[in-house]
Order: sequence, then C-alpha cells, then structure tokens
Amino acid sequence: MSESVEQITQKIEREFPVVAAVSEEVSKVLVGQRNMTEKLLIGLLSDGHILVEGVPGLAKTTAIKTLSEVIQAEFSRIQFTPDLLPADLIGTQIYSPKEGNFHVKKGPLFAHIVLADEINRAPAKVQSALLESMQEKQVTIGDETFKLPETFLVMATQNPVEQEGTYPLPEAQVDRFMLKVVVDYPSKEEEISIMKRMEGVHQPTITKVLTPEKIIELRQLVSQVFVDDKLYDYVANLVFATRNPELFGLKDMKHLIEYGGSPRASINLIKAAKAQAFLNGRGYVTPQDIKTIGPDVLRHRILISYEAEAQDMNSTDIIQKVFDKIDVP
Repeated sequence: MSESVEQITQKIEREFPVVAAVSEEVSKVLVGQRNMTEKLLIGLLSDGHILVEGVPGLAKTTAIKTLSEVIQAEFSRIQFTPDLLPADLIGTQIYSPKEGNFHVKKGPLFAHIVLADEINRAPAKVQSALLESMQEKQVTIGDETFKLPETFLVMATQNPVEQEGTYPLPEAQVDRFMLKVVVDYPSKEEEISIMKRMEGVHQPTITKVLTPEKIIELRQLVSQVFVDDKLYDYVANLVFATRNPELFGLKDMKHLIEYGGSPRASINLIKAAKAQAFLNGRGYVTPQDIKTIGPDVLRHRILISYEAEAQDMNSTDIIQKVFDKIDVP
C-alpha cells in the first residue's frame, strides 16, 4: 500500500464532516429512516446502484429525491408505468425532413443521478433497457454509443411484487444493483413527528453540500480503505456458501437455494464494506462491517426454491443462517 491505514483514517476523519452534513440535510425533510439514508450514502460512496423496496407511503421517493437535491448534480426522475417504452429511457433517433437525416434525441438516463420510481410497474423489456447503462455507463441508440457521466447512478424504488400491477425484475438487472434496501414502517414516535411536520406551511430549505467532483474524490478515498486478506477469504466463504451450502456444513439448506450469489456479490460486498468503514470513520474494514452491510448486498442475489417458500422462508432468513455458520476471522 502506498499509504498506511493510519494515514487513510486521518484523511477519512477530515472528509467525514461533509458526508455527515449530507445526512443532516436529508434529515431536514425525512423523519427517521436512518437505515435507508445510510444505505443510500453507501451506494453513493461506493459507486453502486441502489434498489429500495417498501409499500407505498414510506418516503422512498422523498429520500432519494432529497439526497439528489443535496448533491449539485444533474438529476432525472423517471416514473415507470406499464405503457413506458425503452426509447422513453435511453432516447431515440428522430428523422428531420428539412435536413434529410436522423439525429439523436437523448433520453432522461443522461443525468448524474437517475431516480427510477416504481421500477417494477414497467414490463421486462423496459427494465432491460437499463442493463447496458447500469453495467457499462453507456447507452446505445441506433448504431451510436454514448458515454454517461462518471457519477451516473441509478436509485430505484419498487413496491413488493405481491402488489397489484407489479412485475418481477429480470435477474440480470437485479444483480446489477449493489444494494437492495427494504424499508419498514416508522415507529409510533416517528409517525407522530411526521404528522406534526406535515402541518407546517413552510418547507425546509435544502443546502447543497456536495459536487460531482467531490463525490469522485470521496469514492477514490473509499477505494483505498484497507481490507485484510482474511476478510477477502471470509467474503468468498459467505458467497460460496450460498452456492454450495453442503460444503460449509449447511446440508439442510441445499434444497432451499435455487441459485446462489454471483461474483458481483463478492465484489460489491467488499466495496460496500469499505464505504461502511468510511461512515464509521475508519481506514480499514472489520468483520462487523461485512456483517452489517451483507444482507443488503446478498438478499436480492439469492433465488430461493419452492421448498423454501413452502416453509415460509425468504432470502434474508437464509443469509442469516449463512452468517451464523461461517466462522468470523
């Protein structure tokens, strides 16, 4: 390493106040939901797309929109509906009779932060239009390829798939989201606070505290956070245990998992753990960082079997069993 863990930690301590200021600005609008705010920051710092799931009315859209306002970056919101077309996202070629040729009209994906609102309200062909942009940060329109901004980030909200008028996301797209954050109802005290705040006439003023250039700097700093070789081995064991549970003493889980985590799971778990360490003011990752962020990285990458559904188990239950079984270094 070019810099010691102590030097990286010192840098993080100097930069941390600006990230804390982002949380403060978001809390001006959002009551509670600290976990969701923290996970959104982790995605922002580790350059990972985020999928937020919860029933309507839990301020998912408000949280993402507010976070985007705090960042001095181009923001685009796409409301996903059943009649949406791929061209409505990426853009299309338009014929000009006057010039006698086609020219490209870029779609709303050409922004720094893209809010894909209720992403599972649109059919698979529209959702699949995001695949290239999320993986390669580029868009192909006709025979031309256009680069997206370096800070391009998709923050998507979705309602539970059991709800009316929703479509399950394609596995290939779900895997491209670094985190899947599940949002629950607020506490009674938080709900009372929400009601009182909504009675107010004046909306809180949001101060922009970050720029795209600063976000790139922070991401470079996060990437320097130290990870011990034992933790790389720990992450590999966690992910491999979702693919071959019988090799890790989890024989009873073999028939509960249809497909385990992909290599993206391992990559994103390390990246997210580094961002988690950053938010804790450290220049090194601990096993607790991995255990804290692990469920959000893995829950959407594990496809459970019908047998697991029959036993009323979900991917989070299986992940917990894996974490309980795998030895912590």
